[in-house]
Parts: sequence; structure tokens; C-alpha cells
Amino acid sequence: MDITGRKLFVKALQEEGVDTIFAYPGGMVTDIVDELYKQDSIHVVLPRHEQALIHEAEGYARATGRVGVCLVTSGPGATNTITGIADAHYDSIPLVIFTGQVPQSLIGNDAFQEVDIVGMTRSIVKYGVTVRDRKDLGRIIKMAFQIASSGKPGPVLIDIPKDIQTQNGPAGYPDHVDIRGYKPNETVHIGQLKKAYKILKSAKQPLLLAGGGVNISGAQELLTTFAEKMHIPVVTTVMGKGAIPTDHPLYVGNSGMHGRYAANMAVSECDVLFSVGTRFNDRITGDLNEFAPKAKIVHLDIDASSISRNVVVDVPVVSDAKIALERLVEWAEAKNTDKWLAKIGMWQEENPLEMRRDHGLSPQMIMEAINDTYPQGIVVTDVGQHQMWATQYITMPRGKQMITSGGLGTMGFGFPAAVGAKIGAPDKDVVCITGDGGMQMNMQEMATAICEKVPLTICILNNNYLGMVRQMQQLFYGKRYEITCLRRQIGCPDGCKGPNEACPPYVPDFVKWAESYGAHGQRVTSLEEAKAALAEAKERTDAPTVIEFMIATEEIVLPMVKSGNPMSEMILK
Repeated sequence: MDITGRKLFVKALQEEGVDTIFAYPGGMVTDIVDELYKQDSIHVVLPRHEQALIHEAEGYARATGRVGVCLVTSGPGATNTITGIADAHYDSIPLVIFTGQVPQSLIGNDAFQEVDIVGMTRSIVKYGVTVRDRKDLGRIIKMAFQIASSGKPGPVLIDIPKDIQTQNGPAGYPDHVDIRGYKPNETVHIGQLKKAYKILKSAKQPLLLAGGGVNISGAQELLTTFAEKMHIPVVTTVMGKGAIPTDHPLYVGNSGMHGRYAANMAVSECDVLFSVGTRFNDRITGDLNEFAPKAKIVHLDIDASSISRNVVVDVPVVSDAKIALERLVEWAEAKNTDKWLAKIGMWQEENPLEMRRDHGLSPQMIMEAINDTYPQGIVVTDVGQHQMWATQYITMPRGKQMITSGGLGTMGFGFPAAVGAKIGAPDKDVVCITGDGGMQMNMQEMATAICEKVPLTICILNNNYLGMVRQMQQLFYGKRYEITCLRRQIGCPDGCKGPNEACPPYVPDFVKWAESYGAHGQRVTSLEEAKAALAEAKERTDAPTVIEFMIATEEIVLPMVKSGNPMSEMILK
């Protein structure tokens, strides 16, 4: 018996085990929305903006390990998702985005709310297609879920014209489809892996570099076991944080532009760099000519196109991190790396990761208070200085998770991603660490959090500025703070060098804003207030809690490497 496309859409989601869809209505998806109304196995979340919607799906996907599912209408509904699609593309987050489209008879006529969303997103999706024939709908949806979740995960976009949604067609939904030309790598070349292991085994100053691919593949325990068996130190990228517990004696810290001194020095001085699941982007490498200059480099990654794209490597290994590490653990034999570890320990002592504690409430103190109150759970960050402080100071014991926007660096990601994470993992504590700038980019999602009854904790570090850009202006642009002061209004004097008594009040008042939505709000200025506010927030189960931490404007993220410089050339003070 034939059924309509909209009925098959809902059936397909149910067959895929989808329990949550983040959806915003509009003319070209009203038929699908009406069909979703008739069932109760899929929870439909109504965000307040499509960009926030897709970030919520990203948070859900990262927290659950499942595919995040979105539904938006044509035109601006579809184009509003592009930032989130790009974010998911760079951070390998499995999403299936369904967009409505005008009827096929109107495509190409500049119809109301018609855009070529497939063409617009072609470079940032694993697969994108407009459904042109009703009989293909089930097969295409099945393909979307297979492609999004297999191999290197990523976003898939399916554009469904309105006439396809209402036409009758086959009721069947396939269990599996063979996709011509799509063969994700599910093995490892043993010869290449043995060659990589042989190089590592011969090293005197070996170093493991763990990227986000380790976390995505669920290979954290294997990586830790491999490091322990071989007695090799580990550094991580921002996305790789948590690949090994941060309190592990072999863990050195994050490397890169704002990495630990010891971690960047270890990369600069190692003789073999064994990297797993990282793209070697510019935030990790700095000056490519000076990156790991003394090392033979092994690059193990599931994406063959990323190998030797940025850093030319000595041994390429194309494999999922988990598959390769399972073999490496079997082969691993202990090395004598005591001298090398002692040298790294000396670097740690020379320049420890530590902020001054005599300036009032510092970002480090805030992160330490969050660690004490939330030893487990999910920490979600936005993008900016607070993100870097979180990646520096948030502890990651086994089982704890950090969700952040790495490759695209999307301000406005943090709060909606935290909402999505809490919806996906309701039994886990979820803490959002954000800045006063990033929070204002998607703050309307407080309505979604209230309506979905998600009691998460939102920590806003307020320094009155768009802090990361202000930091660059302070260090490299002669303290010309153009369009970074969030208190600046018409009438403020030119050439202002920072907040003073004559400054207008900050807009908005975050505490009053939170309370206007029915959330809890509190402003803190001391460590004692911060600890008490976090403890109270953890106990609340009725609504979100917003804690505004007032920090000094002049706080900057250190160490820092100027863009394009070698990673060994760090600004430390």
C-alpha cells in the first residue's frame, strides 16, 4: 500500500530510532510538522532560531553519540542553518538536516522562500541532495543516516520539495542501502601501522598527539593504555582534550596557540611525533616550517585527504583511531623515557600554567570551582577567551566530556549546544561556560531551555569586552580597542582605553534577563560567592541557573603564540 511522503518521513525516523528532532515550522514543512503531531515516539523540540536549532542538534549528537536530526523550512529557515552545518563539518558531528523546498514546478522561478540550499552547502556536507522522485525518498533518507554516522562523521542535507511530501509512493523503508562510490575505511593497513610503530619504538624522545578523532571513535581508554604500556607522554589538541585523563602522570597538556609551555616545547623537541585523529590545523602548528622540526611524524587519521595536507608526514596511516589503537596496544612494549619525561617535567616547573591569585576573581579560580562542584558530567563552551581558559583549567577525569566548537570557532554555539546536550543526556550535569559576547548571540534559547525544563548551569564570564579580539588589540594593535567594548554607546569618547567610572551601564543585566524568563540569576564577584552559587545551581532541578562572574577586563589567555609564529615562541607574561 502506498503512503504519502510525509508519512514515510516519520516512519523513516522511527525506523532509525530517532527519539528527538529539533524543528522550526514554516510553509514548506507544514505537512511534515502535521504528521509529527500525530505520533508520540519522537520528541519535537521547538527552538527559537534555526541557527540555535542546529547547534542544539550538535550538542545532542555529541552528548549521545547518535545522529542529531533537524527540520527547517525553505529559504531563510534553511540558510539560517548554514553556520551550524559548517561547524558540524569541521568538528565531524553526525547530523541529518531536512529542509523544506518549494514544489518542483516552482524551482528555478525565484519563488517565495526558494533557495538552492544544496548548492550553497555543497562544500560543507558529506552529502546533499534534493529529492526529485517520491519513490526515492526512503532510500535517500536511509543513505543520509548511513553517511552521517559512518566513516568520518559529518552533516548530511536532504532537501524535500513540498509536492514530494504530499505525493503517494512506496511505504517500505530499507534496512540498508549500498551507496555507489561511498566506501568508508573500516580497516587499517597493517604494513603501514607496523612501520609507524617501528619508528615510535626507536624514538628517544617520543610524543603522542591526540586529536578529536580519538574522542569521536571512543578510543580514549585504548590511547591511555597504549601510552601507559609504552611509557610515552601525551599532548592533546583542544578537540582532543579528554582523550587521556588530565590527572594522568603521562599527560602534558594541550598544545597549540594557547597550549601549555611544556606541551609546545615537547612538540618542538620530540624526535617522533605520533599523531592520532587530528587535522594539523594552523592553531596547532603555527609556522609550518618550524613545526616539530626535529621529529619524524606519523599521522594516523580516518580521513585520507587530511594526511599531509598541512604537515608533510613521514608515515601516513589511514584508519579509525579505535581500530588502529587496538592493534597498537597488542604490540606495545615499554620504553625507557625517564630522561625525556624529566625534561618535560622541568618545563612544567619553569613555566607552570598558573594565573595570579591577587587580582580578585580570576578565570582559573572559576574553572577550579566548576571542577570541584561538577567533577563529572558535560562541560560545553562557547568561543573566546573563556573557551581557552576552560580548555586549560577544566579537569577531565575518565567519563567527563567537553563539547566545544573547534574548527569553525562559532560564537553563539555554547548555550544552544548545552541545551541540546542536556536534552540528550538528562541524567548528566551540564555546565555551559560562555562569555558575555557569545551569550548574546543566541540568548533567546533561554525560552527553549525553560519550555523543555532543562536545569543546566550557565556560567557567563563577563569582562565587558569581546575579549579574544581585545586581547589581540592589546598585544599587537597598540591598545586600539575598536568595536570590542560591549559597554560603549553613542557619546562615549574616542580612544577609550578601558572601563572607568564614566562608562555607561552594561546592557543587558544578565540577572534580570534570566529572571524575566523564569530562570535563576546571580552575579558573583568573589571566590566564596562563586562556590556558593555553583553549589546552589547544582541542586536546582526546576529551571536553568545563570551565574554571571565579574572578571577583570585586562585578564588575557597565556601562553599565547602569535598567528604564524613557531609554537616554541610563546608569550608567557
